[in-house]
Amino acid sequence: MVATERLGYDASVPKPITDPFVLHACELLSCLGPCVAKRMFGGWGISVDGMNVALIAWDTLYLKTNADTEPTWLAAGCEPFIYEAKGKPMKLNYHTPPAEALESLALMAPWARLAMAAAVAARKPAPRRKPASRPK
Repeated sequence: MVATERLGYDASVPKPITDPFVLHACELLSCLGPCVAKRMFGGWGISVDGMNVALIAWDTLYLKTNADTEPTWLAAGCEPFIYEAKGKPMKLNYHTPPAEALESLALMAPWARLAMAAAVAARKPAPRRKPASRPK
């Protein structure tokens, strides 16, 4: 018997989320479907249908973006997710939503849909290249 079983704790059952900001973020993204929040690198990852659509780091919500959608995010004044690794700034394809979107499901919905589109695009396999023709 494993010690956790003797204590009445089942490691296979996820602990309920109690962080109010994580719960709020999941509610705001609920227009995409049921959200799953998991602890990740000191923050949280939020997925819908198995696709990562958001993350929370430093008490800030960031939504999935890509090269096609980034200009829309930047035009709205959204900030990119940047962290430091080995003394260099690294940027991931995530941006903050506009501040007013954090207060309303209706205002968050278009940003959530953009994040889902970026997540779907990230799952698509790269187009296959034609094999190089062999000399005859």
